[in-house]
Amino acid sequence: MSTIFFNRNFNKLIAVSMSLVSFMMIMTNCEAQYRPGLFFREDWKEIPAATPVTQQHVVNKDLVLGLYGPGCDSIKKSHHDTPVDDPYYIWSGLSQGNWAVTLKHSRSFVDLTGYAKILWRSKQIGLRCLHLVLKLADGNWLVSSEGDCLSKDWKITEFNIMDLNWYTLNISSVIEVKPVKDPDLSRVDEIGFTDLMTGGASDACSRLDWIEVFGKPVPR
Repeated sequence: MSTIFFNRNFNKLIAVSMSLVSFMMIMTNCEAQYRPGLFFREDWKEIPAATPVTQQHVVNKDLVLGLYGPGCDSIKKSHHDTPVDDPYYIWSGLSQGNWAVTLKHSRSFVDLTGYAKILWRSKQIGLRCLHLVLKLADGNWLVSSEGDCLSKDWKITEFNIMDLNWYTLNISSVIEVKPVKDPDLSRVDEIGFTDLMTGGASDACSRLDWIEVFGKPVPR
């Protein structure tokens, strides 16, 4: 009798253990498919235009502005009274060299693997394409091969991070260097944008109204 009792309870224990393992596998699978929430959004303050844009123009108190490249000191936070719906935006038309603008969360890296996305509202005039810029936690810089190109009016662009191809970026000159395959995007330090070109006033320039980053926060 004792042997039968032991076997029955042992079998129950095995069944419970297998159920627990199955549950953990389901939870792990769900986590792998989880779409990350909004990590940050930046709209730029509705205060008078200025060149260059400064930390004073950043709305989100968790974000730190970064300006890079030989043309960074002429990147403008612009705005016009007409049309009446003209946004407060970053403008590259005066830049005398290549430039990049980035934003850094003061408390967290961000994991841009899986279903991470970046959206922005922008307008490019002339032969301009606005590319994503990433600084990784190890100090390496990347720029996306894909970009958001010519548009005669404001438009919203969505980047699926898993679909993008990357080049290493010389951040001093803001020039792409060579392709890099499958970079580790699990700890990204700064996120930004560049068109990899000098400004050409209103006839050849990039404009960015707002940016949203969807990824998983990783404590610093």
